Amino acid sequence: PQHTVSVRRPARPGAEIQESDHSISMSFFLTSTVSMFVVLGILVFVHELGHFIVAKLCGVRVEVFSLGFGPRLFGMKRGDTDYRVSLLPFGGYVKMAGEIPGEAQSGDPAEFNARPRWQRVLIALAGPAANFALAIGLMTVFYMMHNEVEAYQSWPARVDFVMAHSPASAAGFAPGDLITDFDGIQNPTWRQISIRTVLDLGHPAPVKVERNHQTVALNITVPNPRDEADFDLETVGFVPQMQKTPISIHQIEANMPAQRAGLKAGDKILSVDGMALHSVDAMISFLQQNGSQPIHLTVSRGGSVFQVLLQPMLGDPGDGHKVYRIGFSADPPPVVVQQLPLPAAFLQSIHFNARNSSLILEFLQRIATRRLSVETISGPVGIARQTGLAVQQPELQPILGLTAVISINLGIVNLMPFPILDGGTIFLLLIEGVLRRDLNQNFKERIYQAAFVVIILLFVFIMFNDISKLPVFGKLHP
Repeated sequence: PQHTVSVRRPARPGAEIQESDHSISMSFFLTSTVSMFVVLGILVFVHELGHFIVAKLCGVRVEVFSLGFGPRLFGMKRGDTDYRVSLLPFGGYVKMAGEIPGEAQSGDPAEFNARPRWQRVLIALAGPAANFALAIGLMTVFYMMHNEVEAYQSWPARVDFVMAHSPASAAGFAPGDLITDFDGIQNPTWRQISIRTVLDLGHPAPVKVERNHQTVALNITVPNPRDEADFDLETVGFVPQMQKTPISIHQIEANMPAQRAGLKAGDKILSVDGMALHSVDAMISFLQQNGSQPIHLTVSRGGSVFQVLLQPMLGDPGDGHKVYRIGFSADPPPVVVQQLPLPAAFLQSIHFNARNSSLILEFLQRIATRRLSVETISGPVGIARQTGLAVQQPELQPILGLTAVISINLGIVNLMPFPILDGGTIFLLLIEGVLRRDLNQNFKERIYQAAFVVIILLFVFIMFNDISKLPVFGKLHP
């Protein structure tokens, strides 16, 4: 693949975007509002288009295809369908003949409820499926144009740190080793080693390294993990050298050992306990191995070099796991920007969307089990802020990634078994399929009425929650 070298952090499309200035200007408000309408408009259009296409294929008469709810603003009628834009832009719908519970059925075979249940299930599934397809398509195009990977993957394989009691340690690897032969591959890159190591799982692999201008022969055996999909180089026990320059501090965390020791942004860490480390990954591995023991840092600042003694702190970096930390973020190592071929871009997109889908499902699970507050849910205002911040970025990756993640959200939420949502329709159809008869129309009508009230109340709560998070309200608190 074609590539260029950059010194930015590898992109994480769709990740949370931080705002440096919390003031809300009129231009940002307009940008956020317009960008939200555009993003939601595209997602709703695709969602409803999925319903529309499958309904047409199943022979259902579609009466209305609407972007938005409420009174019709403008549109056109083609055939049996009124294509319209409605007043309230937060959503949209496809109205099919005979689909509303309690609506008089004329016996027309083109009505939704007159079609076989399996066709109605397919029609309900088509909307979320269209959102998933859009997310995969967006990220596939993105990775074909712009895929960022760590530059060290294509560099000569030099070891930065070796973890104690690991296969690499048992084999005799040492920090600074340059791997010149890995199981027959001459002068391998880290990418080649990653691939070859997976092929060698459970079998010894001959290795040669250059150490102090001498060639040292080693043998490494990596045990089979339970799940090969979870395998990475950390399993082997060595951390690659990710950059050729020292760790450079980007930001200091308040009330942490680094701040108490006097470290500042811009400082360069030349060594840790006399060992030159070149990445945060290597330093984190060292800290976990070192435990609660104090560490000595050799630091460069403005041309002067000095020593710092500090005590690591056991804490939670935000993922629920306790690790030893000293409290700073570092400038990222360089990355390579690639233009992936279609098959590779598609696989990368699948991985991105699968990862974000699992995060969304975990978030919903934590909400349901009260491990997270419902106040963390964002609605239109939160989406507007995020889209506004994303479109202000100089590249396409933030807005494309965010759009893909919102599309996944829309698809997953619509599959929840709640009346009015697609998942609720599917759930009721499955119940009817098990019973081999239709549920009472009055009963279904009452269910939908109650669900509509709940949806409205939830929407009001989310809007209030969104608005209360705005900085202007935050300033009212002491």
